[in-house]
Parts: sequence; C-alpha cells; structure tokens
Amino acid sequence: MVPGFRGAIFDVDGVLVDSPHEQAWREGLKQLMEGDWSDIRGQTSWSPEAFTPQVYHREMSGKPRFKGAQAALEYFNVPDAERRAREYGDRKQEMIVELIEAKEFKEYPDALRFVMAVKDAGILIAAASSSKNAGAFLRLVRLDEFADKEGLSYDFLRPGYTLLDILDADVSGRDFGQGKPAPDIFLAAAEEAGLPPAECFVVEDATNGIQAAKAGEMAALGIARADDQEALAEAEADLVVTSLDDVSLDALAEGRLERASVR
Repeated sequence: MVPGFRGAIFDVDGVLVDSPHEQAWREGLKQLMEGDWSDIRGQTSWSPEAFTPQVYHREMSGKPRFKGAQAALEYFNVPDAERRAREYGDRKQEMIVELIEAKEFKEYPDALRFVMAVKDAGILIAAASSSKNAGAFLRLVRLDEFADKEGLSYDFLRPGYTLLDILDADVSGRDFGQGKPAPDIFLAAAEEAGLPPAECFVVEDATNGIQAAKAGEMAALGIARADDQEALAEAEADLVVTSLDDVSLDALAEGRLERASVR
C-alpha cells in the first residue's frame, strides 16, 4: 500500500488569503507612471488596463519583491527595468503595509476548511511564501473565529488560534539562493517539518510555484483563483481545482491528489 502524505506545504498569497499584493503592485506602478516616471511612459507598453490579474499571476506571483518588480517592468518594456525595480518594489511595499494594517484582505474559506481538515487528519502543515509580508497575514487570520462561524470543531483549536499557531513549520519571507521555480523554499519547508520531500504535497496558485514543487520532486496541487486552470495544468500540477473543497481527503491518506467524488 502506498503510504499517505505526511506533510502539506502552502503558499500564502493567493492560496490561503486574497491579499492586496496585486492591488499594491498595480496601484504602485500607476502612481509611478503618472508621476515620477511620466517622462518615460510613452516608451512603454503600460496602461492601467494592461495590468491584468493574468499578468500579475504569470509574471510576478510567487517571486521575491524586487524580482517581481523587475519582471513586471520588463513585461511592460520599461527602460532600465533592473535599476527601476527597487523604486517600484519600495513603492509597492509602502502600499501593502498600509493595506495589511487596515486589514484590507480576506481569507479564502475553502482554504481554511482544507487546512484544518488536513491538520485534523494528522498531516503536518507548513507555510512557504516568498513574501516577507506573509507572517502578517498568518498572524491576523483567526481560525477559532472562522471555525465557530462555520460550525466546525477540532481538538487542536484553542481560543485565539491563528493560522500561524497551527503551523508545524514556516519558512515564509526568508531569502533563498534561488526563488521559484527553483525548489529551495519548498525543500526547506519539508526539512523543517522533518519530512522527506516525497512525502509532502504543495498547494500553489502560481505556475512558477507548481514548477518549484515538481523540481523538488513533490506532488503539486494547483488552486486556480484567476481562471488559469490550463496554465497550472501545463505546469504539470498533479491536480488542479477551483476550490480546495473539491480535494479528496481520503485520497491524501493514500498518497494521492484526487478530486473528491460528487455527493
């Protein structure tokens, strides 16, 4: 019998929470293009309408801050993208801090249900986000309040528990030699959880995250939040769903990623 998964590694932004990262990136670039960088705007392909969710997910999601900034600037043909990436990244960071402090984000209910069900099944839980803001989200999402609202009861939950409190490992926000699609961050998460990579599955919403999981020889579960099922499948996700409620918990116990049977 094939052993079941012993570890689940979650990206944060786009998987567990609908964060304002995309909003901050989009509005930060708009401010620069209409302000300090207005003299080069005509040399670029940027427009407010051109910065779509698909561009964010394909070019930026899952990358360290300045790598993501540079990727966006190169996509929009902004001159001297590497040098300008730091200014753009700093502008975005100022905006994201303000939005997080104002709690201008929401958690994904299907993700919280899935995380708690996986934890209850005895699978170790790890967070692995390249964002240095991930810790703030993990500390602000109250699982005890969500469980009460949903009518859920788990022995591991205590009053005041947040997402951070139920983690068995967290490598979010650390600097690694290579970002996704290199597997470094996921391999580190598995190591900190005390598990071999082959016994873990990764939950990701970005193609470079799926590629990183596969490069680390881990199973990859793609959650399509941006109508990007096809792109995640092409990145070789083992299973792609639009809601984590659709994942079979029974199959996880047997080491497989499968869609739950329709009830």
